[in-house]
Amino acid sequence: MKPRLIATATAALLATTALDCHALEPLDTFSARVGGYVTEFDTKMRADGQADDGTRIDLERDLGIDQNNVLAIIGATWRPWEKHEFGLSYYQDDGDATRQIDRDIEFDGVVYPVSSTLRANLNLDAYEASYVYWAMDRDSWVLGPRLGLIWYSIGLGLSLEVDANGNPVGSGGISNSVSADLPAPSIGGSWRWVPGNSDWRLSADVGYFTANIDNVDADVTTGRFGVEWFPWENWGASLDYTMRRIEADAQGNSFDGNFRFIDSGLRLGVVYRF
Repeated sequence: MKPRLIATATAALLATTALDCHALEPLDTFSARVGGYVTEFDTKMRADGQADDGTRIDLERDLGIDQNNVLAIIGATWRPWEKHEFGLSYYQDDGDATRQIDRDIEFDGVVYPVSSTLRANLNLDAYEASYVYWAMDRDSWVLGPRLGLIWYSIGLGLSLEVDANGNPVGSGGISNSVSADLPAPSIGGSWRWVPGNSDWRLSADVGYFTANIDNVDADVTTGRFGVEWFPWENWGASLDYTMRRIEADAQGNSFDGNFRFIDSGLRLGVVYRF
């Protein structure tokens, strides 16, 4: 009888330990993450003047601004009620480059002739907010509709460094800049799954929207797929691939024109959860 009692107690202990080690659920009450974002931006912009449409500019090809960077990103989610989850995240990027242009460029009413040398400066701030209603809640997976909003604040400035004849231009030379706030809402769905009582969690978000908001006529597509690993109860790591595509026509005091932006890349971070 003694060996049988020992075996029974051991089995009970192992079962309890297994439950403790695999306490990961599809949803957290709160999570915060800090990480790096390996971006692959593809940005094309047209800044119109008062009389004429501007030139559609590819920021990397025409101006030499490197669109592949590693950025810091922070984010958090909070689920104050069982089926209602809110999320926030932020990242920032900037870049500058000097290049001799191979065609005429009209930017915000100013014409820069071919063979001129331009200096370009780009600043970008991206804020993302989301709300998910987890309508379907099962033991190992959840699914629900999602509302998202990505707000891009973008500034681009050009200045003439060397004119088309090869003459350097002083500090009082030709320069101009534009800035734009581009709201990019989306409506879609979210999904979370913990396979087989493991310490891994898979997730996906998708969304689409087209509308005219605050003089910005935008077409927005978003998608994300990720995996999280929690070897400890509260701490883990995350890896996901994100893609956002925005095509927008804007009319405002600070920016008139067109903006096409593809924001994609891998995100690797450290996650704290409970």
